[in-house]
Amino acid sequence: MAMANPYQQYQANSVNGASPGQLTLMLYNGAIKFINGAIKSLEENNVDRVNENCKRSQDIILYLSSTLNMEYEISKNLDSLYDYMYRRLVHANIQKDKEVMLEVLGLIEELRNTWAEMLKKSNG
Repeated sequence: MAMANPYQQYQANSVNGASPGQLTLMLYNGAIKFINGAIKSLEENNVDRVNENCKRSQDIILYLSSTLNMEYEISKNLDSLYDYMYRRLVHANIQKDKEVMLEVLGLIEELRNTWAEMLKKSNG
């Protein structure tokens, strides 16, 4: 039996032991990572990687949207924002539009930073 990659094992343990709030933060970080990857791939003229990275960030945004509790007004607002970001990423992927990728990146980073601050305040 082959041993698991230590990094993959660490990641799996991090996810399995994370609170729902920490998981949301990880998802935001993942979306940021993939959008940055799409931008870098676009600059390198690697359209296959642009597509792959855009799709992965779109998948994360769809997942974030699917976890919302729509009983709260904030969830409805977030759902609208997630829908907007998703549609903009689809456009950016089709058109290979770096400016749109940067726009969505800014929105995700703002959400991520707000979420991280909220987690800090609720844990401390």
